[in-house]
Amino acid sequence: MAMNVMQRWMAQAVAVVAVATAPVVHAEIVTPDALIKQVSNEVIDTVKADKAIQAGDVSKIITLVDTKVMPNVNFQRMTASAVGRNWRAATPEQQKRLQEEFKILLVRTYAGALTEVKNQTVGLKPMRAAATDTEVVVRTEIKGKGEPIQLDYRMEKLADGWKIYDVNVAGVWLVEQYKNNFAQEIGSVGIDGLITKLAEKNKAAAANNAKKG
Repeated sequence: MAMNVMQRWMAQAVAVVAVATAPVVHAEIVTPDALIKQVSNEVIDTVKADKAIQAGDVSKIITLVDTKVMPNVNFQRMTASAVGRNWRAATPEQQKRLQEEFKILLVRTYAGALTEVKNQTVGLKPMRAAATDTEVVVRTEIKGKGEPIQLDYRMEKLADGWKIYDVNVAGVWLVEQYKNNFAQEIGSVGIDGLITKLAEKNKAAAANNAKKG
């Protein structure tokens, strides 16, 4: 009887050691092209199934983009790239405000595009990338009536998965486009001036959408 108790203790001790020394199994990270296809299809399917969104309910569209798309975006890198060399000169509070206002601007831009979604589908182009790459470009086409719309994503691999840090719409990379505009604004009115102008633009857009609603 005593021997059985000792054996159970030993077995338990071995089990504890085995668990403690076992390799940690991490959840497999979704590939960048699979992630883009998944997110794109979820967004388009939601739009097609929601009459309010199809009718132009901006608040619902913004909520959709904010919950489905934005968690997959590296806003710090995107904002820093758009602000350019002036990012390092900005204080932590200015950087925080820039990210907040830039996010609102991008959400509304993306949301505006979704109001045009009817019967479109997303097609992925072949991706040229090695398994060890930490930065890739995922190229897609939005197919529907008329010519397909080019929509590409620059993505980077972080500890918690792949994140978007730039988007190419019909041949124009958004970060590059905003980088030129932001540089002119900062040169004219400074970083605080740029923050103020972005905030005013976002407030005006929100007020305009409220009138439509």
